Amino acid sequence: MTHPLLDLAPLTAAHFAAIERRVAALLSTEQDVVITQGEALLPLEGCVRGGARPGSTALNVITGPYGHTFGGWLRDCGAHVVDLEVPFHTAVTAGQIAGALERHPEIDFVSLVHAEAATGNTNPVAEIGEVVRAHGALFMLDAVASVGAEPLLPDAWGVDLCVIGAQKAMGGPAGVSAVSVSERAWERFAANPRAPRRSYLSLLDWKERWIDGGREALLHAPAQLEMLALEACLERIEAEGLETLMARHASAAAATRAGASALGGGLEPYVYEAGDAAPVATTLRVPAGVDAAELVARALAADPSLPLIAGGGALAREMVRVNHYGVDATLGAVHSCLAALGAALGETGAAVDLEGARRAATEAWH
Repeated sequence: MTHPLLDLAPLTAAHFAAIERRVAALLSTEQDVVITQGEALLPLEGCVRGGARPGSTALNVITGPYGHTFGGWLRDCGAHVVDLEVPFHTAVTAGQIAGALERHPEIDFVSLVHAEAATGNTNPVAEIGEVVRAHGALFMLDAVASVGAEPLLPDAWGVDLCVIGAQKAMGGPAGVSAVSVSERAWERFAANPRAPRRSYLSLLDWKERWIDGGREALLHAPAQLEMLALEACLERIEAEGLETLMARHASAAAATRAGASALGGGLEPYVYEAGDAAPVATTLRVPAGVDAAELVARALAADPSLPLIAGGGALAREMVRVNHYGVDATLGAVHSCLAALGAALGETGAAVDLEGARRAATEAWH
């Protein structure tokens, strides 16, 4: 008995390369694009281990939990790491980056997360890219949460390593990711004796055996389901239009922020300034005396499918996250999340304005 998800013909090299070209078009990049067979932590670690080594100095910008992860990898590579950490309720500025580079002119690698879904902020990469490019450091960007939700132009912004994943705004699978790699980055990798080689973490393997080989022979059997799902979500983005997709995410963020502010009950945006807030997810601070994880559990009791989650780690008690990305970047999803949060807050005795929240969200969306 055949099954459409199991009895699949092998994915050819030509088909794989065609999907790569569509990813490159999504990023408006002329750089090499490598599709990696795993969640985005795979190429992110590969970029760090290829670009950092003993004797190098890295500026690691921390605006959320992934910055701590990158710092650990960089130190493990033997690099000297300069951490630039800003409060998670705001964004880093190009001026802060410039100041760090001036204080440490030896910095040759910069790592940054574009949009932090975990904390709800987004960073001004275009301005930061100008500063990093002028300094001459290699620039790695984690754009997993931002791709599809807001402008992302690695070539124009001077990003040497731009890593994306399909599972958020793109509305695709979590098990496949991609990275655009500049010529400068390839040169850095090739000159680094500690860069992974003959390894699943090795981007150089893809360069030497896939790209330089004319994209005729894949390194290993690709994950067919994930690759086909990636192709399907790219087709869906192309049909909707990237500008329309980004506008839908911006509307969802604006509606959630406005609706939560109008809801009352002590709930307020976690990211102070709307301009620093990511369009992929909105984080909310719960009132004193309310446990965020318990509030989310109450909100999800009636409908567990709502895109609501408590903050991670130390933020689990104080932060609620509305993940309005992908198929959930809709006014209906925003209304449902606000209604569920309002009902849960009401159970704690807080005074909430459900109709006011719905009206404010609708007005902000339109």
